[in-house]
Amino acid sequence: MSDSRTAAWQQIEALPQETLGDLFAGDDARVDRLSGRIGWGEGEDAAGIRFDWSKTHLTDDLLAGFEALAEASDFTAKRAALFAGDPINVTEGRAAEHTAQRGFGSEASVEEAQALLARMQMLVEAIREGALGQIEHLIHIGIGGSALGPALAINALTRDLSYVDCHVVSNIDGVALEAAFEACDPATTMIAVASKTFTTIETMTNADSALTWLRENGVTDPHGRVVALTANPEAAVEWGVDETRVLPFMESVGGRYSLWSSIGFPVALAAGLDEFAAMLDGAAAVDEHFANTDGRDNLALRTAFADQFYARVRGCQTRAVFAYDERLALFPSYLQQLEMESNGKRVQRDGAPVECETCPVIWGEPGSNAQHSFYQLLHQGTAKVSVDFLLPVNSGVGRQEQQDLAAANCLAQSWALASGDPAESDNDSHQACSGNHPNSLILFERLDPDTLGKLIALYEHKVFNQNVIWGINAFDQWGVQLGKRLATGVGGIILDENVAGPPPLEEPLVRFRKWRA
Repeated sequence: MSDSRTAAWQQIEALPQETLGDLFAGDDARVDRLSGRIGWGEGEDAAGIRFDWSKTHLTDDLLAGFEALAEASDFTAKRAALFAGDPINVTEGRAAEHTAQRGFGSEASVEEAQALLARMQMLVEAIREGALGQIEHLIHIGIGGSALGPALAINALTRDLSYVDCHVVSNIDGVALEAAFEACDPATTMIAVASKTFTTIETMTNADSALTWLRENGVTDPHGRVVALTANPEAAVEWGVDETRVLPFMESVGGRYSLWSSIGFPVALAAGLDEFAAMLDGAAAVDEHFANTDGRDNLALRTAFADQFYARVRGCQTRAVFAYDERLALFPSYLQQLEMESNGKRVQRDGAPVECETCPVIWGEPGSNAQHSFYQLLHQGTAKVSVDFLLPVNSGVGRQEQQDLAAANCLAQSWALASGDPAESDNDSHQACSGNHPNSLILFERLDPDTLGKLIALYEHKVFNQNVIWGINAFDQWGVQLGKRLATGVGGIILDENVAGPPPLEEPLVRFRKWRA
């Protein structure tokens, strides 16, 4: 770590650690100063997304310290490199051009992305018009980012209307695939196979099973029902997909950042092209804010500051995400991959060990359900946890009274975590809630495609900002590759009783072979 970065961290760590109660008591304007909005329209009452960090321990001095840290980490230059399409993924020599899919990046990359999205649009329109026969169901097969992004968006945006019944399948154990088969009519089912390399073993195994299912149920040309979403179109054609149904995306788009590319095909097919475009527009609004706003006024940078503080200074090894909207039930799962696969690193870009904790463990559940499962630990347990609350004002489902109750619970829990209930401590220590638990509140008018795009993009940029400050590479995942490599080897010996396997696996293999029968 450079001398300037070390000095900035030391300045941050030396600042007094005040309680949330003291911070509120000494600052009547704290909520306004530590809130920001990304949206549309002018004035305080205009719609959009409001981010409130008043119930975190951020102060003007801490924000100034983190601004100095960002400057010492060469944040401005690295942000410019991201949008310029420079190879910021240093271990693989690649750019990270997910923002180009929504119009922010180098001119050439934006042009290429727009052409590929236009190709996807044409195929979606052709399917809608019946050019590929009657299509009522889609089984989308992928894993990781190829599945999590589409699953989140479909679950969030198609509760009221779905043009095509869509099932996202990622697990290799067969149960999820069988459930999709049972829910679909093979005569009217299309298969989307999403794999960046088109060699991912889990995805391709499930894809082979889907072809077999179609064939066994009377579909004479199963490959003719397949759409391939990949950065390796040659492999898809070789596997048997007609090149007119191959939807490529750029090699420089990472899997966990790929929702905006042709990986979003099932979203466009199920929710509609206009909705998919609105989601991209929402993300682009955050891109513009992130690209053109500096320091603490940059909301993606400010939320990274808060996470950095709790990971390194306060020792919070986990962060909980509670969305008080059932349509965002998959949002914590999406963030798990986005954040932990990106920033779960122990070495810096130059290969030297990191000098602090990096990414916390991300977890969460829909809001009011969570209150009756693990909020007890948050209020009175010993674990150090920071919390993100997400709350829509309008549910849009005609049951506003229930959303009002959900909102009351969300706001009350945010308040209770921060303030606790010290009055109880005088009477019964078992009832005492100490408070001083950090949490941020993300408030938005309604959950629609624009809002969803904004939310995802903000967390994407937060991850990038963290990677800059920690000095790590957020765009590789060598730990994931290790498990895949070993699984290939184990798969080759699992049924061969003449092979004992490595010592740690010898006994489990024996048991598996015996019990499998």
